Amino acid sequence: MNLIKGDKVIVIAGKDKGKTGAIQKVDPKTNRVVVEGVNLRKKHKKPTQQNPEGSVVEIYAPIHASNVMLVDPKTKKPTRVGHKVVKGKKVRVAKASGTEL
Repeated sequence: MNLIKGDKVIVIAGKDKGKTGAIQKVDPKTNRVVVEGVNLRKKHKKPTQQNPEGSVVEIYAPIHASNVMLVDPKTKKPTRVGHKVVKGKKVRVAKASGTEL
């Protein structure tokens, strides 16, 4: 998986197609990511002693990593990710413009 927390991504498939946001959480085991402002769900909380009324909380549900693409910092368009070695370190680069990510 070429995505890390904090990356700016755009959703390319699903009901939130076209929305952009930063990655909040990455789960490489299930190949899913949580993107800020995308796939919002309502979770009903039961009443407890601390919260006697209960509540409805909005949470961001994860989406599959294949449904998002990194945003190229230069062109602000979706791009694929490549790798190259710079000064002995492997870095991610945008395929569209060649800039480091």
